[in-house]
Amino acid sequence: MTTKILFSFFVMVVLAACNKDEYQSKPQLTVKSINTKTLSPNQTLRFTLEVTDAEGDIQDTIWVSEVVRNCSQSGFAAKYPVPTFTGTKNFKAEIDVCFSYCSQCECPIITGPRCLNRNDSAVFRFALKDKAGNISDTISSETVVITR
Repeated sequence: MTTKILFSFFVMVVLAACNKDEYQSKPQLTVKSINTKTLSPNQTLRFTLEVTDAEGDIQDTIWVSEVVRNCSQSGFAAKYPVPTFTGTKNFKAEIDVCFSYCSQCECPIITGPRCLNRNDSAVFRFALKDKAGNISDTISSETVVITR
């Protein structure tokens, strides 16, 4: 009988751990998709990020940085406002972040490689701040090659 009670208790603990609430006060970000891993001139780079937040108050700021491993002159860091909308408790949504490698495109402009005779191998990092001041962990994309 004691074995059955201990086993039942163990199963309840395991189930409780598996059902851990995925919605936390600190926004949670993940990279869901990237439209290309090789960016050429006149193309747009688009990241789809998934965000969850317990309060749904993510309408503050998203930070984006481009870290180029093979050229210290390339890369950038910028912050962008998150549009205002009505959030709900246990909020889950997708955020599209895009950059255009052209001057007449729809998204903020990303510059081409600045080191001579080589492409940029870039990783993009993202962090999100909500209205309460909670900041997500910084997440990184896979490597994106930006061609000349």
